[in-house]
Amino acid sequence: MNKKRVIVSAVAALLVLAFSTPADDKEKDEDRIRNAGSVMNEILNVPDDIPQDLLDKADCVVVFPSVLKAAFIVGAQYGRGVMTCRKGDNFNGHWGAPSMMALEGGSFGLQIGGQATDFVLLVMNNRGANGILSSKVKLGGDASVAAGPIGRDASAETDVSMRAEILSYSRARGVFAGISLEGSTIRPDNEANERIYGAKMSAKDIVLRNETHAPTAAADLISTLNSRTPQHKS
Repeated sequence: MNKKRVIVSAVAALLVLAFSTPADDKEKDEDRIRNAGSVMNEILNVPDDIPQDLLDKADCVVVFPSVLKAAFIVGAQYGRGVMTCRKGDNFNGHWGAPSMMALEGGSFGLQIGGQATDFVLLVMNNRGANGILSSKVKLGGDASVAAGPIGRDASAETDVSMRAEILSYSRARGVFAGISLEGSTIRPDNEANERIYGAKMSAKDIVLRNETHAPTAAADLISTLNSRTPQHKS
């Protein structure tokens, strides 16, 4: 690609961003939530998926749909997704309203050849949930993250599962695998939350304090989780 073509492409991209409206952005946010629901539903219906005992022990789930499905990843190291947690003081209730999230940095794109990828993160304890929802957290630094074991018969009682605050999974070209996102950062997408909920509120208010109802776009994500893991197991 010659220099002139690169410049033209860059200008075109900037024009698209400049003329996008709040309504357009909200529609993209809602698509992101719907795509997260589709990804979660599809992953939980493959033969060797996330072990049920790990899913039952998770306090929260974060889903980042792939670039080809949702067009929210720019390059290989930037993703947009959603996070939902179980309701209740001890995370023992049904799944609640999601917060919009952003994933940045790290080398996870290179580890899988830069292909379009879906990511699912299981947040295994209160410390991990509070950390992610409070500010920008570096996975592997501020929060312990590891590739999760795979398969319905895989033992969840491994050292890595017991120690990690967050277990990460990925799916690329239909291949489902555990993969580490160590070195990446995750943070609440507060601007998207304001567009979705129509008011400024923290990610903690949405996800942990349940101060709002889930948007219609989250129906598939929440119903899938409520049906597949209705009860939290210690």
